[in-house]
Amino acid sequence: MNFALYRELLAVRPIRRLLLVGMVARIPHSAAGVLLTLHIVLSLDQGYAAAGAAAAVMTIGIAVGAPWRGRRVDTVGLRTALIPSVISEAVIWSVVPHVSYQGLLPLVFVGGLLTLPIFSVVRQSLGVLADGDQRRTAFALDAITTEVVFMIGPAAGAIVATSGFTVLGLTIVGVSTSLAGLFLMWFNPPTRSPAQDEECSADECHAAEAAVVSAAPAHLQEAAAELVPAGATHRGPGLRSKVAHNFAWFTATVAAVFAVAAGAGMVLSGTDVGIVAALETGGRQAEIGIVFLFWCAASVVGGLVYGAMHRPVSPILLLLGMAALTIPMGFAHDTWSLAFTAILPGLLCAPVLSSASEKVADLVAEERRGEAMGWYGSALTGGVALGAPLAGVFIDVTGPSGGFVSVGAAGVVLCFAGLILQQRRRGKSPAQ
Repeated sequence: MNFALYRELLAVRPIRRLLLVGMVARIPHSAAGVLLTLHIVLSLDQGYAAAGAAAAVMTIGIAVGAPWRGRRVDTVGLRTALIPSVISEAVIWSVVPHVSYQGLLPLVFVGGLLTLPIFSVVRQSLGVLADGDQRRTAFALDAITTEVVFMIGPAAGAIVATSGFTVLGLTIVGVSTSLAGLFLMWFNPPTRSPAQDEECSADECHAAEAAVVSAAPAHLQEAAAELVPAGATHRGPGLRSKVAHNFAWFTATVAAVFAVAAGAGMVLSGTDVGIVAALETGGRQAEIGIVFLFWCAASVVGGLVYGAMHRPVSPILLLLGMAALTIPMGFAHDTWSLAFTAILPGLLCAPVLSSASEKVADLVAEERRGEAMGWYGSALTGGVALGAPLAGVFIDVTGPSGGFVSVGAAGVVLCFAGLILQQRRRGKSPAQ
């Protein structure tokens, strides 16, 4: 592994500035998940099933809005495209903590719909500012800085929430995200090369797609949903109509990879809720950041190691390991035991997502890959939307351990379903 590439990349001022702006802009929303969950449980006196349902509603909003936001960046430019986000972030998140649970649900949906598209903007701009071998290094560095964000944000959110300031915390999330959007509009990083056609090359598209799914557990809602515009905005103008009704690429093997994507999203979002519930139930909400630190750091290490390997590993086997290793987290008895048990499944988070995206790219022909990646994103987002409420239901019924056990067991079941689908295609070449 050539670590000198990172030093060379950071020597480029526009890239260094973009990564710094992206990291700062992501911090507010990285704290929002913990703040929203604890606000619903502590301030609104609702259960974890209700908190998980709110997370699912917000995720659906992100998934619905992401393709439109991506197209707006392409058609009207970054500054104009960000105006709805700058306004809505400040308004919606200032209102959310002052309404009932029933009033909160439509607000978080609209909040997700108009969320600041910082993840896709940073990746799209990195694809312009970095070229050749630097591009993959830039995406890897972006994934690492994002992990750092999710080591900081949840801890800060937990401290604010446990101090009894969830209303203030959610308001700060909206205002600070809006300010980050204004700064991004002022900075106005390039999202398209002047000499570049609208359609990217196969290598560029593949790199961008891999960058989306290299994102690790805590921000999976945004990362999963934004796979849709990553595939949609890079297709040629006539390609959509050409392949709209042609699903020859959708083989049983591809379906197995989609099952892995759904399983990964479900396990990761359910684990997210489980961590918050386990520590809140024990009165240790302020220590949530410790567990997220271990979990995200392990994902960074796992991603770096997997990227250095010469041979790919089956995404089904990786998910099987991650899901099975999530179950012991339900038997942790304190903060440190939970943090240490989070290391092993955390090590497999980034490898699962990277391996699955590479598998889709290998199985589907280039002219259909954008559509396939869009459906892959839908599977991942669907898993995210299901995992939080599934874990929440079991937490309310059986206690915090039920969240980890339920999503871990469900992930194992999906792995076996994927293996059955894969066996049906053994010995056959994928349709191209």
